[in-house]
Amino acid sequence: MANATALLGTWRMTSWTRTSVATGAVTDALGPNPIGYIAYHADGRMMALVLRRDRPTPKSTIPTNDEKAALYDSMLAYSASYTLHGDKVIHHVDGSWNPAWGVTDLIRPYTLDGDTLVISGAPGEDPVTGEEVIYRMEFRKV
Repeated sequence: MANATALLGTWRMTSWTRTSVATGAVTDALGPNPIGYIAYHADGRMMALVLRRDRPTPKSTIPTNDEKAALYDSMLAYSASYTLHGDKVIHHVDGSWNPAWGVTDLIRPYTLDGDTLVISGAPGEDPVTGEEVIYRMEFRKV
């Protein structure tokens, strides 16, 4: 198990890929070079925000319904308490960009190597396509 204090802080996402369980195809989860951060705090709370770098810009300050859907599909955000169990960080989600997502705990295997955090290995359902995938998220300490 990694040292719990080494996980504390803010981490900037450097990549996020998804591997299709059915086909083995590897693709970028939210496009190349996503904008993303995950933060773990000593009080046992965490937050995550990930955005496509090429998110569509609405034509006005009040997006149309189609623009709202495109914006929704180009992001992920949630807050949670977290616990560590061996080589896994468990996110107990209490608020999410999609209330149907994160209804159960998110169990995430992770590794720490200096200023690099990798969260990967747990199969899950892609919230946009419904496909079973394995995500690999890499972060650098801010």
